[in-house]
Amino acid sequence: MLPLDGLKVIEFGHTVMGPACGVALADLGAAVIRVEPAPLGDPTRGLLGFATGFFSYFNRNKRCICIDLKSPDGLRAAQDLLASADVLIENYGPGTMDRLGLGWDAVHALNPRLIYCELKGFLPGPYESRPAMDEVVQYMTGLAYMTGPPGTPMRAGASVVDITGGLMGALGIFAALRQRDADGIGRRVTGTLFETASFFVAPHMAQQAVTGRPPVPMPARAKTWSIYEPFDTADGRQVFIAVLSERNWQALCGLLGLGPLGTDPRLQKNADRIRLREEVMPPIIAALRAMEHDALCQALEAAGIPFSPVRTPSDLFEDPQANAEGRMLPIRMGTGAVAKLPPLPLAIDGQTMGLRLQPPAVGEHTDDVLAEIGYDAARIAALRSAGSVA
Repeated sequence: MLPLDGLKVIEFGHTVMGPACGVALADLGAAVIRVEPAPLGDPTRGLLGFATGFFSYFNRNKRCICIDLKSPDGLRAAQDLLASADVLIENYGPGTMDRLGLGWDAVHALNPRLIYCELKGFLPGPYESRPAMDEVVQYMTGLAYMTGPPGTPMRAGASVVDITGGLMGALGIFAALRQRDADGIGRRVTGTLFETASFFVAPHMAQQAVTGRPPVPMPARAKTWSIYEPFDTADGRQVFIAVLSERNWQALCGLLGLGPLGTDPRLQKNADRIRLREEVMPPIIAALRAMEHDALCQALEAAGIPFSPVRTPSDLFEDPQANAEGRMLPIRMGTGAVAKLPPLPLAIDGQTMGLRLQPPAVGEHTDDVLAEIGYDAARIAALRSAGSVA
């Protein structure tokens, strides 16, 4: 039995933010039904480039029904679905659900127990009507400024705001369900991109509040640790090494054959090593460049020094930690190929959340979902013939 068994979720989601919220609930056992536009389904299915695999990854463990929400019969079908649901998730543009007749007021009147989770660009304020996306708010909040080198702001290397914004929506849903347990009333939960990105950069704001100095981009930041960066090895690969304690420092000098450096009384404190960095770094760099990558990694692990090979996402396919205990999920991609991809990043009693349903085909579950709310075969056929469902 999964934690959210028995929870019925209707997801009006596309691209990343809504589906990320939905997949978190689905992985935890909720019955998540995606409502996609008839007849072609979610346009995310056909995205290319950076977004090619979005649909497959964020829509596992869900069922799909295709509805034309602009048709009266399609809208009625959506309302009938929501009448027995626990949660609604949507990340359409500002005002879209209201125009469709599925805004908060209408749905709350239909089903007062339903948790209504809207995922938007902004909370109420001067920006609330603007369209927004992950990369836009990274620039708006300074996250891109902090990520790239000075003068070259750069988005993060993943859709971190979309994904985290979706997970914040899931967190709000859990809180609202807890409130509903007490009083039986559904709540309106709002998660946003701008405020999520602001949450990310808040520590930099706090730094300025303490120091009085504006934060500088991460690639140019002042050193907190004397050794905390990637280094070249003899075979042209790189290893990131972090020396976080005096024990780490002694161990690193020992494994590199730099004993005198490790015992130098001028270099016993992290602050001293930062101050004398121009003296410290050349012998460290030279010694690391003389070592083979794999041998260095083994020595660092044995010495208990924090480290990592500098890798790409491709390396995770065969990573032993990612694959431990069969945790990777065999997800079917749009091409039909099956890829091992990471699960929801949590475990309950040592168990991660598995794969129950492959990402759905367009309208794969339309008949089943409508039958579950009392539509007979003739009514479903009539809806399909009229183009109200697919």
